[in-house]
Amino acid sequence: PDVAGAIAPAPAGGPMGDVAAAAARALDAAHRHLDRCALAANTVRAYRRQTAAYIAWLAEHADRHPDAFTDTVGAEAAVTAWRRHLIEGRAKAPTVNQALAAVTLLYELAGLRVTVKRARVPRPGEPDALTPAQQGAVERAATRRGARDAAIVAVLLYAGAREEECARIQMQDLALTARTGTLRLHGKGDQVRTVPLPSIARTRLTAWLDERGRHDGPLWAGQRGPLTVSGIVQAILTAGAAAGIHGLRPHRLRHTFATRLREGGADPAQIQALLGHASLDTTARYFRSGTAEQAAVIERVFAE
Repeated sequence: PDVAGAIAPAPAGGPMGDVAAAAARALDAAHRHLDRCALAANTVRAYRRQTAAYIAWLAEHADRHPDAFTDTVGAEAAVTAWRRHLIEGRAKAPTVNQALAAVTLLYELAGLRVTVKRARVPRPGEPDALTPAQQGAVERAATRRGARDAAIVAVLLYAGAREEECARIQMQDLALTARTGTLRLHGKGDQVRTVPLPSIARTRLTAWLDERGRHDGPLWAGQRGPLTVSGIVQAILTAGAAAGIHGLRPHRLRHTFATRLREGGADPAQIQALLGHASLDTTARYFRSGTAEQAAVIERVFAE
């Protein structure tokens, strides 16, 4: 990160006021950096909240950590204590790790590189993908609601878009021809990936464009203007309810996309690229089969 706004560490052995002053300067530098960085808006808000929470906690415990901004040893001791405070407060592991990432950035901008063990995230089980029958029911329900909702479901099911990515799609992100098609998705951290579209998705998107028109602008239009993320979520909730799957969220359609890829023989690296995962560890969850799938494998392998 840009360290132009870095602060000078407090003098070793200084009074408590030096810790407070150094912490205030660090927080100001971090927030100014976040205001101009390329992180997603949700991440920026979370980092601002977490860094402020850390500085507030440190103010209450400055007597225990007078060297929190003096050197790496003091900084790591303070952050480790805060990590313990979060875990004892029953914060979930992803929240703890996000907080640690935010504070690591804060210290880096202060000229100190800290390394603190992340909280252990339990290995997730089999993703909750739709069965083929459920998937068909959702697609039929969306089609009954109209070309737009059918196309939204297609983008989630056949391109694996996140709900935020789906809402951001502009007309220029879509490239369709008679036999090919691609969709450009703008993901987390301003990462962009291009996903090939299968025939069924191209057909549904074409039907929506025939109704929408092919002018520039946001791809999804509603009665009050372009659809927001909440509009995308509502479209999926409605289609799910009509299909008998109450509480259906867009991310479950993304899970279904990844699961179908695995079932079709795609390797982890291919699925990682198509989903826009930063880490292969995240993609690996789709390669941990559930009980029903394990039983089917046993039956198939050892069938007489």
